[in-house]
Amino acid sequence: MKINFSKTLFSFCLSLTVMAAVNAQEKPKLYHPEADAQADVQSAVKKAQAEGKHVFLQIGGNWCSWCLKFNKLSTTDPQIDSLFKAAYVVTHVNYSKENMNLPLLEKLQYPQRFGFPVFLILNEKGERIHTQNSAYLEKGDGYDKAKIIEFLGAWSKNALDPKQYKK
Repeated sequence: MKINFSKTLFSFCLSLTVMAAVNAQEKPKLYHPEADAQADVQSAVKKAQAEGKHVFLQIGGNWCSWCLKFNKLSTTDPQIDSLFKAAYVVTHVNYSKENMNLPLLEKLQYPQRFGFPVFLILNEKGERIHTQNSAYLEKGDGYDKAKIIEFLGAWSKNALDPKQYKK
């Protein structure tokens, strides 16, 4: 039996290239079905209390292209990223067939009714103060930067401080 070394090497290299291309196309894992979402939210609330911020919950799943688009924009756009870092503790809450986190979503008054992603703002006590349908932040096949900036500013802890509005 004669083995053609060049064909075998070519096949091996082709296989490696295909595997690398498949791995490069894998979606990021922002959401973790195995996570204890209630514990993650409690931890975010404690951190927000200590840092004088609100909690920003992004509820969705790794299956959701709009969830991934929002995360990409919010972490790569310097202005949006800095607004998040200055005013919010961000936590991703999984919603998927593996784990819908229904007990937590019930406590949060069923935000999944708006589709995904859906954004919630919690105050320093962990109380829900706003639920945002992400569709209102969209523009074309992505998100509207100006609308996101306005939304983040409107629900920051500073914006809700009564001292801002006293004469």
